[in-house]
Amino acid sequence: MPAGPELARGFTLAGADAAFVDDPYPTYAALREHSPVHALGPGSWLLTRYDDVLAVYRASSVSSDKKREFAPKFGESPLFEHHTSSLVFNDPPLHTRVRRLLVGALNQQAIARMEAGVAVLVDRLIDRMHSLAEPDLIEDFAACIPVEVIGNLLGVPTADRGPLRDWSLAILSALEPQPSAEVLARGNAAVEDFKTYLRTLVAERRRHPGDGQFDVLTRLIQGEVGGERLNEIELLHNCIFLLNAGHETTTNLIGNGAHALLTQREQWPRLLEDPSLLGTAVEELLRYESPLQLNNRLTTGPLRIGGVDVPEGSFLTLAIGSANRDPAQFHEPERLDVGRKPNPHLAFGQGAHACAGMNVARLEARIAFGRLLARCPQLRLRGTPKRDPRIRFRGWRTLPVSL
Repeated sequence: MPAGPELARGFTLAGADAAFVDDPYPTYAALREHSPVHALGPGSWLLTRYDDVLAVYRASSVSSDKKREFAPKFGESPLFEHHTSSLVFNDPPLHTRVRRLLVGALNQQAIARMEAGVAVLVDRLIDRMHSLAEPDLIEDFAACIPVEVIGNLLGVPTADRGPLRDWSLAILSALEPQPSAEVLARGNAAVEDFKTYLRTLVAERRRHPGDGQFDVLTRLIQGEVGGERLNEIELLHNCIFLLNAGHETTTNLIGNGAHALLTQREQWPRLLEDPSLLGTAVEELLRYESPLQLNNRLTTGPLRIGGVDVPEGSFLTLAIGSANRDPAQFHEPERLDVGRKPNPHLAFGQGAHACAGMNVARLEARIAFGRLLARCPQLRLRGTPKRDPRIRFRGWRTLPVSL
């Protein structure tokens, strides 16, 4: 493997190779040391140090609006419409309106109400895995949990949930640094199929509203009392965003976490002996293998980052996976420690754009790992897992296991 300076020199995300996909952390370490504010091209920078990433999250002179970035990438297309209408890639006032509605629906009472149902779901999935000759922890477990949870929050009928995962993967894969024409075509088709389905679901919910305190779709349709409502395009695309974001990151959290625990076996018996560590374990798994590895911001004014003057209108790529392994912030960051405290990881972001569903993801992961530990204490990897080749989202396509 090249030495640190060579790894950092000339690195581009668009040119990332298979070795980086498999293990990006040596490259991130080299960048933190030798090129922490790394030029990716004219007006584009990659940030790999914790303090710099956190500073950008907290800065007032940055934007999450992606119209300028996505216009050349997607053109006038369903993908452009989606990714410039949803919560995550917008600034106030749209971001404020949508986030207020979501956070109100995902309150502590609503999350507590979900817990028993998630536990029943997880146990049912484990029962089914016990009946399979060759269970896969992604397809048969991790990917199933968030689809059901978010499907329940939006009131998607169980019989309609089959296509949701494929639509999600197709849409989010288009966010990679250099998506192929085939990836873009699949993503555009998925947005259209998703919208077609949601129009029917929304029309039905308008006729028969649910309880706005717990039914997120009803809450999005009705808006705040006396407040402005979302228009039809905003409504459809934020429903897509909810299903995509809730599915992708939680699937990866559970899959990445299971792989880490099963390959660093000293942590598995530690959790078996002390289940009270589940809460800190989930935080550590989020830090150790962050499901979302890269995020982006656009500067709306000049910014000084890590000693570098970055001009207004610059694209910033925030390497969350690198920040969460920065030795300047975390003691022995390459070591998995399920009891790590404090653990100020950045897996959920910071500030106004911090993940609105973070506590739902924590609930799902805590129950998933808790039930696996209780019911499958001898869980082992079986065969060779297959890595998801994307670099913005880090996860596994397959994770064959023996119960």
